[in-house]
Amino acid sequence: MSTDALQASDNPEPRPRAELLSALGHRILLTVGPILVSLIIAGLILVFVGVDPIKYYAYVLDRGLFSPSGIQQTLTRMAPMLFLAAGLIVAFRAGIWNLGVDGQFLLGAVTAAASAPLLVAVVPAWLAAVIAFVIAACVAMAWSLVPALLKAYHGVNEIITTLMMTFLGISLANVLVKLAFLDPNTTVPQTRTLPVEDRLPRLFDTTISSGLLLGLVAIIAVHILMTRTAFGLKLRTVGANPHAAIHAGLNVPRLTVAVFALSAGLAGLAGAVDIIGVQGNVRADWNPGYGLLVIPMVFLARFNGFAAIGFVLLLSVLSIGGESAARRLGVPNHFTLVLIATVLIVLAIVEYVDSRFLKKTRA
Repeated sequence: MSTDALQASDNPEPRPRAELLSALGHRILLTVGPILVSLIIAGLILVFVGVDPIKYYAYVLDRGLFSPSGIQQTLTRMAPMLFLAAGLIVAFRAGIWNLGVDGQFLLGAVTAAASAPLLVAVVPAWLAAVIAFVIAACVAMAWSLVPALLKAYHGVNEIITTLMMTFLGISLANVLVKLAFLDPNTTVPQTRTLPVEDRLPRLFDTTISSGLLLGLVAIIAVHILMTRTAFGLKLRTVGANPHAAIHAGLNVPRLTVAVFALSAGLAGLAGAVDIIGVQGNVRADWNPGYGLLVIPMVFLARFNGFAAIGFVLLLSVLSIGGESAARRLGVPNHFTLVLIATVLIVLAIVEYVDSRFLKKTRA
């Protein structure tokens, strides 16, 4: 037996520990690397258009993280994004691409905005909020039924159907605001406004909406559901290998519909928490587009609920701080979208290169 083999047999623990550290370092590199590269690329774009990237990022951090009002706005904006991240984690872990979250979000927001002001007139504010949340979730779940059934029983690609339903959902939400749910007492096309005193309470005498706590509970509950329960194991099995799931006796079509319903329901709750917690109403043509922004964060978190909280915080900082930096430096408001898109592209390239490298090393 060689000296190396004897050392390995005498010290079995250092090898697993080294492998664990190597795997951890590899995971951190794949997660943090795309963000740093994207910040550099975005900085070069700013230099190209004549803007100091150091000053831009300094404004982003100052407004989004370090100023008292900025951090309160950042934490408040996290609430709907956390619900969206939770819904996307459910779908992606089950191998389903629910790209219709923005349509589901808007329909949930519009129905919550329409129902909550009417409900507070007849029931206590807390009960009105609960009922509005339920209505928003049910409407979003119903909107996901078409792509769910087409995917479950006919194998239709859900990427196409959910994107189509998003387009229809956004258009329907605008129609509802301008017609069925229009506030007759205003000249601006919008829903009735929920009074400030009837919205979700604030935390600790700040402007932070308690919807933040609801979002944290939602994403932690989803993480536990997907990693610690039999139902979550079934969903992960379907996502990893649908054919193996069928041979294992799982009802794949029914689980597929359940995934769509749960994911869409959380997206609808995201819309409701934004309206009942912050906005109070929905104006025509309002679409924050949170869903497509959250998708890269969920991938960077590797579908881990606790990691997703940190990346949603990062997104919220970029969103709030980017708006302030745009006003001060004359950068378009949509530059944050450029940064997020760059993260997504770099992430895809890194994943491709990493998978190719692994194949070569295994060969």
